[in-house]
Amino acid sequence: MRGQTFARRHPHLGEFTVRPVEPATDSPLLHRWLTHPKSAFWLMGDAQLADVRKEYDTIDGDPGRAAYVGHHDGLPTFLVESYDPAGDPVGDTYEVREGDIGMHFLVAPTDAPLPGFTLAVIDTVMRLLFADPATRRVVVEPDARNQAVHRLNEAVGFTVEKTVRLPDKEAKLSFCTRDQYLATTSQRLPGAAR
Repeated sequence: MRGQTFARRHPHLGEFTVRPVEPATDSPLLHRWLTHPKSAFWLMGDAQLADVRKEYDTIDGDPGRAAYVGHHDGLPTFLVESYDPAGDPVGDTYEVREGDIGMHFLVAPTDAPLPGFTLAVIDTVMRLLFADPATRRVVVEPDARNQAVHRLNEAVGFTVEKTVRLPDKEAKLSFCTRDQYLATTSQRLPGAAR
């Protein structure tokens, strides 16, 4: 899956596409998103442009990680990161299984939010990850205080396993299998899981 593009059409919101981050050209955009106050849970509020470029160069060079820019109707609107939990601190908090993939996502700050947009983004992210037949379960570890993302995670099938202490936060370790995702999305929107 790493390095591939992905596209899907949402029945109400239009076209969503995902492509790999290009650190040299995307870093200024990502810097604006990551340093915005609404992105506080990403812990990069004080990052300089060079810090963001270094972070995404590092991800680009790591075979266990990947980063993607998501577009809505051609405009960049979200960021996705995937990672191998076995090589991440979260892997020390549970028994990593074959087929596990970790995920982070960020919707770009906006003054004109669209109803249902963030849910459509996380649905797109889950489709991206499960497009790889090797992916059996998605792992997330959002900050325990981030109630908004806990609700979104639940909406696409995640269940909280436990609260864990990571180097930079207290997190809700949560999992979503392919079957959980398909069952949840088919209940929410007929045809969504196809």
